[in-house]
Amino acid sequence: MYTRYTFHKKTYCLFQQVALDTLPKTNPDYTSASGSKYYFTEEGVFRISTHWGRAANCRWRLIANTSYHNQQQACGYARWVDFQPNNEHEKLFYITIDWVKQTATFYHKNDPSYSGQLCRTANETAKRLQKITQILQHDDWKKHCTVYDYDVAKQLLLDKLITTNSTVFQLIQEINGKT
Repeated sequence: MYTRYTFHKKTYCLFQQVALDTLPKTNPDYTSASGSKYYFTEEGVFRISTHWGRAANCRWRLIANTSYHNQQQACGYARWVDFQPNNEHEKLFYITIDWVKQTATFYHKNDPSYSGQLCRTANETAKRLQKITQILQHDDWKKHCTVYDYDVAKQLLLDKLITTNSTVFQLIQEINGKT
């Protein structure tokens, strides 16, 4: 289990956004060189910061309650048990897509919702997420597709990008029936 002395050493964590008035006291226990403020409790840590995502050798994401944008100050809370190990060599992360919001994100394989999805290293996950986001937001991939139902092709392509290590090119060829 992580503590106030170890949580910042190569960890992954999802912080839940909380209101500033939930802080346990007025003065932080620690302020980082980048200006992030930390308030420690027995159960976890509050973090006030303008940057979330990659922080030094950690991957800390903010699950926002509001329309948060990076570079805005936000307060997040995580319990010590929410921190997971993070390194660049192990296959620790899997990707999911929110089909309604048309967004993709990654989670740690120790997340309670993990059910055997394909895991990748942090670097592989970042590269795959970039490709998935490109397909979710743009239609450039369609010019290589010879099918007529692009919605079905898009869903199939994205599903395969999550569940296989095949390239976009290989998957489009497969969708086109050229495998």
